[in-house]
Amino acid sequence: MPFSLASAASSSAVGVSVWVLAALVLAAFVAGWVDSVVGGGGLIQLPALVIGLPADASTPEILGTNKLSSVAGTLVATATYLRRIRVPVAMVAPLVVAAFAGSAAGSSVARFIPKELLTPLVLVAVVAVGAYTWFKPSLGRVHEERHSGWSRAWRSALIGVVVGFYDGILGPGTGSFFVIAIVAFLGFGFLQGTVAAKIANLTTNLASILVFGVHGEVLWILGGCMALANLTGGFLGARMAMNRGNEFIRTVFLMVIAILAVRLAWDTAAQWL
Repeated sequence: MPFSLASAASSSAVGVSVWVLAALVLAAFVAGWVDSVVGGGGLIQLPALVIGLPADASTPEILGTNKLSSVAGTLVATATYLRRIRVPVAMVAPLVVAAFAGSAAGSSVARFIPKELLTPLVLVAVVAVGAYTWFKPSLGRVHEERHSGWSRAWRSALIGVVVGFYDGILGPGTGSFFVIAIVAFLGFGFLQGTVAAKIANLTTNLASILVFGVHGEVLWILGGCMALANLTGGFLGARMAMNRGNEFIRTVFLMVIAILAVRLAWDTAAQWL
């Protein structure tokens, strides 16, 4: 008999077997580890939810449940990082405020914009980011902030609103986009950039949960089970990243970008075949 998980935000029940639940929890753990190091855990967790949930689960329910699970790992990873790494409040404040607004806006319009219009554009961006990082081997290895004051504030806000909007409307790779933008445009090292990205990503996840939750599109019990696993992975990943430093994060970043590019290329090709 299937293991039943009732949606606290929906009148219908969502049923999955014990084995499917175990697979989703494992996917959440791995996603939490990847997300805490450099971002991109959605590459693992979101497809797992798409495959594992019943066919009648709506797209907003899948996205909302993914956000609920992700926010736990992001929260513990952020707290773990902040115990040892400090980032400027004057940079983080505009980044967070803009990221929240961007994510809320993106989540609000997510159900109205066909994914097939976004995937090819994101693919181009991912390939460009990967190439840029690969051909700049010194990028992010040393923390050398290039801006301060108003110059840094408006750049941080721009990063927040653009990447936040993408996270709300689609999501996979958001943490990686935050990291590379902060490293490339503000001069942060990969480790410091990852800390700032975690804070911003935590904000975008909360904004999305708020929007999806208000519309009754979060499977709270399933998301809670996955959140515990995501939290554990996030804690372990953050500790490893701090111990290994910038070079380790850069390597994982390039691996995640490569996987994301392959996945988006596959999705783009599937749309036209």
